[in-house]
Parts: sequence; structure tokens; C-alpha cells
Amino acid sequence: MKAKGIVPRRGYLLHLSHYSPAWYLRKRRERPIHLGLALEIIDEIAKAGFNLLIIDCEDGLIYKSHPELRRRYSIPRAALAKILSHARKRKLELVPKLNFSKSPYHRHKHWFRPYSSLADNDQYWGAAFEVIDELIEIFRPRRFFHIGMDEDDARTREEYINAICALGKGLKKRDLRPIIWNDSAQGKSGLWHAGKSLAAEKAIPRDVVQTVWDYNDVKPAILRRLAKQGFEVWVAPGQDPMQVLEWKKAVLKYNCRGLVMTTWMPCRQSNRGRLLNLIETVGPIYGARL
Repeated sequence: MKAKGIVPRRGYLLHLSHYSPAWYLRKRRERPIHLGLALEIIDEIAKAGFNLLIIDCEDGLIYKSHPELRRRYSIPRAALAKILSHARKRKLELVPKLNFSKSPYHRHKHWFRPYSSLADNDQYWGAAFEVIDELIEIFRPRRFFHIGMDEDDARTREEYINAICALGKGLKKRDLRPIIWNDSAQGKSGLWHAGKSLAAEKAIPRDVVQTVWDYNDVKPAILRRLAKQGFEVWVAPGQDPMQVLEWKKAVLKYNCRGLVMTTWMPCRQSNRGRLLNLIETVGPIYGARL
């Protein structure tokens, strides 16, 4: 039963690695995740009232199933196991994340090279689910697996819908539900992506968790629309405290289920102050009762 005035799922997104235009420019300087800081972040989000940890794995992990995905910043499974064990001790639900969006500009798929250049064929999905299965083995997730799917430029709308359905079908066989980013809150620069999200809403299964992201504005009507369609709805509200609070009010008003704190910066010592300050100043809003 949901406690009145409290958002049930309060998540934090931690990166082993990531791909975006800005992050890609720093790839040559990327180093492995700082294990000590990751453990410190887990302690702080638990204190702030978070109850769910999403870990963006990408090519930041050395996979047994696909060692060719290894980069110089990839960490061994034993290091990830320490992070997961620490999170479990803090009673955080664990959610693995990969991104299967395709875009030559946003590069979200680039972690999956050499398979990222393939069409959505049997070879592509075969390799994808081998990586997914390895993460499931490591994480032992209870309910969810985040599959990204934001800012997809390369697929047609039909191909985009088919990709979500293929991933969802495979995860359902594994007793897990997919989480996707919903782009429908994006403005002029993101209208192509917003249109794909709107088209997908009409066609994909209702067990797909829709995470609306908007870091510049609050758009409650989107939550109302998605909730009416029968989706479980989460929001990634950005880092501004007032915006987080207003999104949280909308989440509670429309009986949505989650809030996710995103930072989009590497977990390294040079970012320690910024990462911990955000948790200290904005994090408590996520867990507070309204």
C-alpha cells in the first residue's frame, strides 16, 4: 500500500559509464568508476530516503559473455559485486540499465560496438540478450530492467516500437519489466523523439514503465495522459529543487509511482563535491512526505 504523500519508488541513477555527445568528447580521458565514491554515494542516497538504485552499465563492465566490449575503463565483475552488495545492505532495490536507442548523433548505442552497427536482426538481439542475461545473473533484479530508448534518431517509428516490444517480450520471459525514457516532454529540438514516444504509447504493452524526463519545465498533462493509458509512470525531474518539488506534486496528484534523480556525470573524485552536494540539497525532496 502506498503511503499518503510519499512517492513509492525513489531512484538514483549511477553510471559505470555512459554515452552522449558531451560524454563522448571525454571518452579518451575516461577512467573506471571510483569504487569508494560509489559506495559513499550509496550511503548518502539511503540516508536521503531513496529506495532504488539504477546502475548504467554500458561498456563500463568486463562481460564474460562478450569480452570484446571491454574498454580501458571497464571494471571487473568483482568490483561491481561490491557495489551491489553495499546497496543491498542499504535496502536499495537494484535495477540494471543498458541503452538500445540508435542515433548517430546521441551515440547511446555506441557502447555496444561492434554489434551497434547491425540492424535489429537475430544476431543483434542474440548478443543483446546475452549481455542482458549476464547483468540479470549479477544484479538479481526483483522487478525491472532499464533499456533506455531515448533520443532514437535512426529507427523509423515502426522500428522503434518493434525494438521496445522485442526487448519487452524477452524481459517478460525473464519475469522482469522494461523501463524506458519517455521523450514526449521534449520541445522543438526534440520533436522527432517526442513523436516516437507518442506513437509508441499507442502500441507497446502497458507493463513498460514510462519515465518522463524534462529538466527545464514541469508538464503535468503528460503524466495524466500516460496514467490514463494504464502505464506505470516515473519522472526524471532534473536537479533544480523547485522543479523537483513541482514534478513530485504532479507525480502524487496523478498516482504515478516513481522519481529518478539523474546527474549525467562520471562517478570520479573530481566530481565528488558536485555529486554529494546534489544528494544533500536535492535528495531529501525525493523521500519527504508532502
